Amino acid sequence: MRAMRNVRLQIAYDGSRFHGWQRQEGFYSVQEALEDAYRCVTGDSVVVHGAGRTDTGVHALRQVAHVHVETRLEDDRLRHALNAHLAEGVVVRRLETCRDDFHARFDARGKRYMYVIATARFRPPFGEKLCHWCEQPLDLPRMRAAASELVGEHDFSALASSGSPRRSNVRRIQSIHFIARRERLAFVVEGNGFLYNMVRTIAGTLIQVGRGKVAPSEVREILESRERKNAGPTAPPEGLYLVSVLYDEPVFARRDRGPRGAPGVFQY
Repeated sequence: MRAMRNVRLQIAYDGSRFHGWQRQEGFYSVQEALEDAYRCVTGDSVVVHGAGRTDTGVHALRQVAHVHVETRLEDDRLRHALNAHLAEGVVVRRLETCRDDFHARFDARGKRYMYVIATARFRPPFGEKLCHWCEQPLDLPRMRAAASELVGEHDFSALASSGSPRRSNVRRIQSIHFIARRERLAFVVEGNGFLYNMVRTIAGTLIQVGRGKVAPSEVREILESRERKNAGPTAPPEGLYLVSVLYDEPVFARRDRGPRGAPGVFQY
């Protein structure tokens, strides 16, 4: 007899290949790809619950989901079987049995997102759908100063698009830090929650600051106005990555091992 259990998954995917996370009629989604793979493995239908929705074109490095399954396959064999049947562009990086009442979305206490900007003079020949190209020079100190105005608890109405209904537009940003390379600039933002298109609007506004079109001191005024029209444009989805989902309990904490030991030199 097969016992029902709850498993959580850590998933990475190339958002340019899917119409977002959530299953929707007529469009192929990451959720549908996972549910189809499980049906191929076991013949059973399940509903995979993600920690949050990502839009078309948005990528994930460590999305988290959970699903109740009824199979004799132990965790590692189930992970390998799912990956053998998944569509190109998505992979289950980790899979572990968890407490029965774990919920990927409702138990999350925060998320980290990264936005990646290609700063080369000419359009990058590789990975065009994996970053946002900005050919104009960007002033990093100005962008850092502007980002500091966003840290803390604020009403972020001015930095979000109208979307699904929510009780409040107040969110807390714990930190924003920048990673600068020769032809790449990225920022990582951590918060207890994000409104629809909030990170992409933050990116668009910070780019405007970097280009000298908005002063760093104006960002606080934009926040206090609570008017979306006062902020910068919504940056394209190609540059956005869900980096990780944060929980109070340890998840995927054990060192991963493959059939011939730990894969690779580093484990992160």
